[in-house]
Amino acid sequence: MSLWGKRDDMVVHERDPFNAEPPRAALAGRRTTPPDAFYSRNHGPVPDLDPDAWRLTVDGLVDRPLELSLAELRDRFAEHEVAATLQCAGNRRAGLAAVRAIPGEDPWGPGATSTARWTGVRLADVLAEAGLRAEAAHVAFAAPDVSQLADPPQPYGGSIGVDKAVRPEVLLAWAMDGRPLPRVHGAPLRAVVPGWIGARSVKWLTRISARAEPSDNYFQATAYRVLPADADPAAGGGISLGPITVNCDILRPDDGDRVPSGPTEVTGYALAGGDRTVARVDVSVDGGRSWTQADLDDGDSPWTWRHWRTTLDLPRGDVVITARAWDSAGAVQPESPVHLWNPKGYANTSWARIALTCA
Repeated sequence: MSLWGKRDDMVVHERDPFNAEPPRAALAGRRTTPPDAFYSRNHGPVPDLDPDAWRLTVDGLVDRPLELSLAELRDRFAEHEVAATLQCAGNRRAGLAAVRAIPGEDPWGPGATSTARWTGVRLADVLAEAGLRAEAAHVAFAAPDVSQLADPPQPYGGSIGVDKAVRPEVLLAWAMDGRPLPRVHGAPLRAVVPGWIGARSVKWLTRISARAEPSDNYFQATAYRVLPADADPAAGGGISLGPITVNCDILRPDDGDRVPSGPTEVTGYALAGGDRTVARVDVSVDGGRSWTQADLDDGDSPWTWRHWRTTLDLPRGDVVITARAWDSAGAVQPESPVHLWNPKGYANTSWARIALTCA
């Protein structure tokens, strides 16, 4: 095992803060992602919180502010489980960096996407107990991990709209895949916001505040925004990221593999955000002039990826396999990363491509 109990073959982009993704093969054929392969995105040092001393504060635009221990959360509210895929907003950033350099940002591949079964209580139930007021339009999350990316440095935070916060799929989770959260994944408690970028599923939660406006934390007000190509990332503005846009990638074979020519199974994942689901995945070996429709598994919930597979007859020589996904609203991935490039390298939803040599 490498750092934080992860696989030895994790692609480690940074050691501190720890940012790492699994290789493609670790995700292939797995409906859930083992904790040792689950991607890890952090903005500061991983906190070491004492679960017995830890408390969650619920305040802001509520009638009855709360302070809850982990035991009180478990005793006072019904337990729920949600299968959900989390995806980093920077997933597949390497494809954008190949178009034009993105200084200061980790070159994530397709592995900043992972799935688990999360156990906890519904955020909606906690907000109801606190007496959420009608004027509350946003719910802000605060954590103790201090990031040097903000100037001056500040703890991590973010927010989601009340309409999402009160949905039954949004959890305050203390377990993943039936076991207590690992420290690197947010123990003792984290938010899980299915269908939204991973940055909104805040780890190591210490405070939840109902607000009239979005969080003014750096990671809500300035970071995690899609900016025009010529914009200054430090200036903020742009489009604040929330729901995920339809995306997919190829998991097997791996990019750069040498494989026999002839019938070859190709597999991958596809994910749609918000309230949408994956409706179709197409795969091509001729640059998109013709497509083969892949078979899709059922997925474990509306909030998880769908794995896909197809068999392609690969010719000898150099071959590029391309994949694209469609969602239930009819949206499809755009062809080229050239048209998606932005200064922070977020939301690369262009067609997935791998290059093979077929003998």
